[in-house]
Amino acid sequence: MDRVYRPGDKVSGTAIVGVRGSALSHDGIVLTAEGAVSLQLSAKSVGLFEAFYSTIKPQKLFNSSAVLEPAGKLPDGRHQFEFEFEVSETEGEKLLESYHGVYINTQYVITVEVRRGMMHKNMKRSVEFILEVPENRTPKINPQLFSIVPESLENVRKSALSRIPTFKITGQIDSNVCSIQHPLTGSVTVDECSATIKSIELQLVRVETCAYADGQAREATEIQNIQIADGSVCHGWPIPVHMVFPRLFTCPTVLTRNFKVEFEVNLVILFSDGHLLTENFPLKLLRTAA
Repeated sequence: MDRVYRPGDKVSGTAIVGVRGSALSHDGIVLTAEGAVSLQLSAKSVGLFEAFYSTIKPQKLFNSSAVLEPAGKLPDGRHQFEFEFEVSETEGEKLLESYHGVYINTQYVITVEVRRGMMHKNMKRSVEFILEVPENRTPKINPQLFSIVPESLENVRKSALSRIPTFKITGQIDSNVCSIQHPLTGSVTVDECSATIKSIELQLVRVETCAYADGQAREATEIQNIQIADGSVCHGWPIPVHMVFPRLFTCPTVLTRNFKVEFEVNLVILFSDGHLLTENFPLKLLRTAA
């Protein structure tokens, strides 16, 4: 996972084939490097994506192939085959960053195959390499201030406001347009609260959307959850927000005709009586060239 490349880079390496005993007959040793966006089913997605799974095919982003050794025989011993290829986009497609999601995967894989003919099973091995796709622009700082009071809650009837504890929680996200190489920062301040706070947490969420014949399927899943305050915090004191974006499980925001990968962060305040309130902040992630 430490083999990280960018568009235009050359990937080089060595394929090793070990033969023991008698010579190994083969119909050629072939290397294939591919990049694709694919939909995967998981235990969580059973029933959700199955209805249109068969209608979505992997979207090819990159393809390269080479014959490392023509058909023949390999004698007993260790055989090395050098290879090199350039990571460049397929015509009409844009290279996307490596990403491991719940339903959407963007992966770049090198496969070496020893072809054995009709009477034998081919031998092959695959390994993933990581692609980062930076943009030549600097994210525009866009601070987002917030203030949470009982009257601002969306899923509460006005008639029930009198039964809700009084509170005022303010703060800011320093920018909702974020460079993925740098942490999400900001602050949260509990100005007043009549109820006892048990915990304040930050929840990073990915939102994966796939288009299909009858519309779109959209699913939000949690990536990570970090606690920024424990217990009844002092009122009026800013609590710092600092969240590092995890590698591979986040990527620059992707918006295409067939699928989308977007990100959000939830500020979750959990009270000691079990109730909680949540404030949602959509994020736009990008990778800068620096």
